[in-house]
Amino acid sequence: MKTITINDLGSFIGKTVKLKGWVYNTRSIGKIWFLIFRDGTGLLQGVVVKGEATDDTFALEQKLNKEDSVLITGMVKKEPRSIGGFEIGISEVEVINHVTEEFPISSKAHGADFLMSHRHLWLRSKRQNAIMKIRHHVVNSIREFFNNNGFILIDSPIFTGNAVEGTTNLFEVNYFERTAYLTQSGQLYQEAGATAFGKTYCFGPCFRAEKSKTRRHLTEFWMVEPEMAFVDLDENMIWAENLVGYIINNILDNCKNELEILERDIERLRKIIPPFPRITYKEAVDLLHSKGREFEYGNDFGAIDETILSENFDKPIMIHSWPADIKAFYMKRDKDNNELALGVDMIATEGYGEIIGGGQREDDYDILINRIRHHDLPLEPFKWYLDLRKYGSVPHSGFGLGLERTIAWICGTKHIRETIPFPRTMARLEP
Repeated sequence: MKTITINDLGSFIGKTVKLKGWVYNTRSIGKIWFLIFRDGTGLLQGVVVKGEATDDTFALEQKLNKEDSVLITGMVKKEPRSIGGFEIGISEVEVINHVTEEFPISSKAHGADFLMSHRHLWLRSKRQNAIMKIRHHVVNSIREFFNNNGFILIDSPIFTGNAVEGTTNLFEVNYFERTAYLTQSGQLYQEAGATAFGKTYCFGPCFRAEKSKTRRHLTEFWMVEPEMAFVDLDENMIWAENLVGYIINNILDNCKNELEILERDIERLRKIIPPFPRITYKEAVDLLHSKGREFEYGNDFGAIDETILSENFDKPIMIHSWPADIKAFYMKRDKDNNELALGVDMIATEGYGEIIGGGQREDDYDILINRIRHHDLPLEPFKWYLDLRKYGSVPHSGFGLGLERTIAWICGTKHIRETIPFPRTMARLEP
């Protein structure tokens, strides 16, 4: 008799199998009781009928607790009305471990703080399970996209001696007898990678010590950052929109059940097909003004501004040609207007804000030195970075996609903290 998982059921209709997992719920109607069972790959309804199951198994109805670990044996049946389209006629339930206390998370409503404090258990819930599976497929599709397009994975370090955008929002670490920082971006190291391999990317955790409590912020998050030699801003935007389009298509193909559990409007996601609308920063400001929003040219867009802008499009918008003063020191300037930086932000639909930030990098050695000094950054930690402009400098571009913001948008979740297994915020370091 074969031991299988719930996602294998379709290949075993009419056969008797074993499954290992946990009790999700139970209910009874007379001489029949139902065991809702989970094994990490999905949910399954088991039917226990008096006379068809062993006497010991039928007597378990009043003894099983939520999250008891069990081994069930029974025949697989196709049943469109049941969870996942299958059910199992249970002949035997073997209890591996009985829960001795009531499971803390019940079917009643719980507050966000309670659920976050029990995150290690909340992950077992149907909704959280669906979000984590979508996260898995998003990560997989990102790696697949870059691997299929000739990119080389070059891991950037987490400990750094320099900052990408200044040290204000960095976590400072005592690194033996000197100061180090937890990385806020792997970009600078990908620029080194791009000059060695042409097209590279890194994919890992980043840390920002922003004292922000909004639904869009975490102190630890994941980011994928490609970097490409001989690529200008326009081509960079094509890579960015194609990546997002690839991710969405992958999720629509592989996560139909999860999107249904989350009650996500997939028709909105079906519209996310490149090319995406492109507007300049000035055009975005003008659009805000036309909507009655007071906004001063030269400021960065806030959450409300991004939401208003996104409401005018059914695809993500790519805002480019920004005031140089609000962009990072490494951003190349427009050759026709030195006041503008060749940067781009991609704003997701439905008010989910910025999911990509990037642009063309400054490739001139002398200009970059002046920019570093202008931003009051020390030259010493950037010597290696400046070497990239001394030896074989070329036009190059890249961007960073925030994983959790992208997942929140795809899932339609209200808060980004649901999209990472164990979120880290200003007020939370456990579990």
